[in-house]
Formats: sequence, structure tokens, C-alpha cells
Amino acid sequence: MRLHPDNVDFVWNPPTGPFEFLTDGLAQAYSEVGGFVLENAFDAGEIDAVMAAIDPLEAEAEAALERADSGRVGIARAGEIVFSPHLVARSPELLAFSRHPVFRGLTGDLIGPDVRLYWDQLVYKKPGTKAEFPWHQDNGYTFVTPQQYLTCWVALTDATIENGCPWIVPGVHRHGTLSHRWTDLGFQCLDSPATAVPLEVRAGSIAVFSSLTPHRTGPNLTGETRKSYILQYAPEGAVMHPRGGPSRAADDPNWQYSILLGGRAAEET
Repeated sequence: MRLHPDNVDFVWNPPTGPFEFLTDGLAQAYSEVGGFVLENAFDAGEIDAVMAAIDPLEAEAEAALERADSGRVGIARAGEIVFSPHLVARSPELLAFSRHPVFRGLTGDLIGPDVRLYWDQLVYKKPGTKAEFPWHQDNGYTFVTPQQYLTCWVALTDATIENGCPWIVPGVHRHGTLSHRWTDLGFQCLDSPATAVPLEVRAGSIAVFSSLTPHRTGPNLTGETRKSYILQYAPEGAVMHPRGGPSRAADDPNWQYSILLGGRAAEET
């Protein structure tokens, strides 16, 4: 396990409370383990509405992959695993969902009073996808400072070991960002950690983990598509440091808008 070259003098900053949304136990799991499952965060009607907004966008992304040379673009592969980002810029329903009280509660407790949406994307893993998505940290793709931000992995369908639920490695987030190497399936920071644990997530629940928590998803060996919607939140003032490009503030108005200002809903301030 080697550190990212830009990870210098990192110190994990645990949430301290008092917590208005989370229990002390869940906040402690986030700090010590690196993540937890928030059960039944959304009801069936809310999840149905999110899928109604996302499914057509996924179909567009799948069609684009099928037209691409070799059926892949970056880490997305036609008929296997589909990614599509910045859905909030294309869907008023998803923009509203990104501001759901659940996300405000999570980010207020785990990030602080001033929060922006950092990233959102769909990830659909199709039936019979035999390849895993390799061990990585979200901060290993684009290095962000401060290194700690929050990933909310929303299950739109049940995510199980059989269809590719997330797995995490407890405790490693406290080291900060690790060195990542490129593979044919995506960036990878670890091989086969013995302490890995699965996070099975029922539809409507959220796998909540740090941008520094190493995680992977397994193959989908079932006959149904595993659907997830990932929303990530960062503290106000976060800066992106893309590989090979100039640094910039994480404040694109189209998809990195304020969620909380001074602990209040941004649109109410």
C-alpha cells in the first residue's frame, strides 16, 4: 500500500457532532470503518421516480457505447457496465433529488455546514457481467483537496453479492489517498485485501462511505441489471486537481451547486 504522491501530511478529520441526522453509532462507523449502510432512506415511490428519470439517460449512454469503437468509452463497456455523469444538469427531477433532506442530513453531519454537490452519475451493471470493478478510492480518480468528501451510493435495485454490491476495506481511509495504477477495467489501488467486507444494499437504501474508503463492486452473475445512482458531496472550497490538467475550484454552477450554506438549505439562504 503506497500513498498518492500528492498525499502529504494527511490527517483524518472525524465528524464530531452533535449529530442531527445520524445516530452516534453510524457516525462512528463512518469514522472508524469508513462507511455504513443507511437503510430505507427513500420509499418505493421516490425510487420509482428516480428510475423513471434515469432509465432514459442510461439508454442514451448505452446506445452511444454500442456506436463506439470496440463498444467502450473509458471504463464503460456496452452491454456490461454503463456510467453517465452530471445527470442533474439534464433532469429537474434528479436536481431536486440531489437536494433531498436525506442528503442534507448526511452532509451536514459528516461534512459540515457548507456543502456542494461534487459529482453525480448512474452506474448500471448489466446481467452476466463477469468482470469486477477494481479496488479504488474515489479520490484516486481526480485528486481533490481537502481529500475527504462523501459518496452516497444509492441502490435503485437490490445490490447483493451475486449482482455486484459494493465491498469496502475498513480503516484504510485514515491513511488518505493511495497510489493508483491504471488497469483495463479502471484505476486500482489494492489487489485482494483480506479484510474486505461486503455492503449489501436494498433498493432505497444508501451505502455511505468516504472518498478515501477503498471499494470495489463484484461481477453481476444474475439475470437482472443492478442499478445505482451515485451522488458525491464536498465541502465548500474544495479544489479539483485533474491528472494532466490545471487545478480548478469544484464549483461548476451546472452540477456543483451549493446544497448547504451555514447549515441551511442553500436555496433558502
